[in-house]
Amino acid sequence: MNMAIDEAILEAKIKGVAPNTIRFYRWNPSAVSIGRFQELENAVHIENCRESNVDVVRRISGGGAVYHDSSGEITYSVVADKESLRAKNALEVYARVYSGIVQALEILGLTATFHEGDAKACPNLTIAGRKISGSAQCHRSDVVLQHGTLLLNVNLEKMFTFLKVHWAKTCAEVVEVAKGKITSITMEIGRGIQIEDVYHALVEGFQETLGITLKKGNLTDYEKALAERLCMAKYSTQEWNLHGRIRSESLLKIK
Repeated sequence: MNMAIDEAILEAKIKGVAPNTIRFYRWNPSAVSIGRFQELENAVHIENCRESNVDVVRRISGGGAVYHDSSGEITYSVVADKESLRAKNALEVYARVYSGIVQALEILGLTATFHEGDAKACPNLTIAGRKISGSAQCHRSDVVLQHGTLLLNVNLEKMFTFLKVHWAKTCAEVVEVAKGKITSITMEIGRGIQIEDVYHALVEGFQETLGITLKKGNLTDYEKALAERLCMAKYSTQEWNLHGRIRSESLLKIK
């Protein structure tokens, strides 16, 4: 449903029946999302996910597999036209959106650095060289969806029980390497933090850097109905999640 809602907001914005939207959400149960063009079996320990009641879903955005812990992160999505973001291309969109997260982390007392990424990795944010936020994009018409995660805390052993790393012979091996590459807000500030404080920092950060005023809102009836159809006809199906395909008859139903 999380991925269905993101796509529904994107389609609503393209049709001109929804405003530019920033959404903050979490995952229940925990889940693994994979990139649009990934091979599921190469990216995910599927049986471990099943045994632990961890959902698996394919995104419409690119990038790699991500473990979304139900209590360990805030996920965000930004749906906007490029003109409003004052961005001409994908990299400029990343830079504009990430500027809001950089400001949010600064409000929390942390200094993050934006990295443009390369052929192997999407742009991301790091603190002292360790990744704290990653994201991916989908572009349709002149509208972009960028969604990603901000790590509140991280359990690397759990994460790599579900994510495959082909060079590693054991989970312990990849965890040891990941300790130097991944961090979280709680690790950086050295104490626990209330999720509401992070949420409010994100709202303030986006408002300051994008020069906007955010107004709380709910999904429209159109977005709700489309999200429900997308969830059932696409994001809950093996055709999509395993193979990245959707049945033609289902496509007709979700127009």
